[in-house]
Order: sequence, then C-alpha cells, then structure tokens
Amino acid sequence: MDTESFLTRLEAVNLHLFRLGVREADLNEQFVHSGGKGGQNVNKVSTAVRLRYKDEDVKCMEERSQFLNRVRAREILAQRIENKREQAGLAKRAEFEKARKLKAGRPRAIKKQILRDKRKKSETKKNRKYSPRRDE
Repeated sequence: MDTESFLTRLEAVNLHLFRLGVREADLNEQFVHSGGKGGQNVNKVSTAVRLRYKDEDVKCMEERSQFLNRVRAREILAQRIENKREQAGLAKRAEFEKARKLKAGRPRAIKKQILRDKRKKSETKKNRKYSPRRDE
C-alpha cells in the first residue's frame, strides 16, 4: 500500500474517533521498542505504539512500521470504545426489560395455577401426618 492510502486510512479512523467523542488531546500516544519479528529495525526503532484513552490501553506492534502501528492502534481503540458502548446499551436495555417484567407481575391464570398446586401439595403433606392407631 502506498502512503496516500495510509493517510486516508488514518484520516478515516481519526474521523471515526471524533464521531465517538474522542478528541486528539485526550489521547496519550507513546512509541516504544517492540519485540518479535522485524530484525534490526524492531530493535533500533520505536515501532510499537501504546495508545491510552481514559481506562483503555492499546499496545500495537503488529506491523514493522511505526505509522502502520499508529493507524492500527487507533482502529483497535475505536473498536473497543464501540464495543464498550454497545455492551453498556445492551445492559441498560436488559435492566429496563427486567424492571418492566417485574412491574407487570404474573398473569391471573398463572397465579391461580400456582395456588392450586400449593393447596394440592399442602393436602398431600397433611395426609402424611402420623396418627397413632387406637385399636392396637
């Protein structure tokens, strides 16, 4: 890929982060030595990127290039923020549904069935009581 396509990819991911409410000033970006494949380049140049935003911490060293890792770290951060917001929305929806169901209560027919079953069980237990025989 050429530099222009990476620049457009970086611009696109920055726009995505902006839409998520992440400002450039809120990001803490550090460049550190990465390990693994890459040979002398990885050992000499700080190609890995550590990106921090609030409680999210992303370290990217997938590529040999610092610029590519920078773009990739921002993509990962955007994805994590989206996932976190989606999970929060789902949890909020589930809580709302639970409250709605609790408020609705049980249908009348179900209540009658439950009470009928309880009375039947009660009668069964009453009949189990020990009563000594007088005729023995």
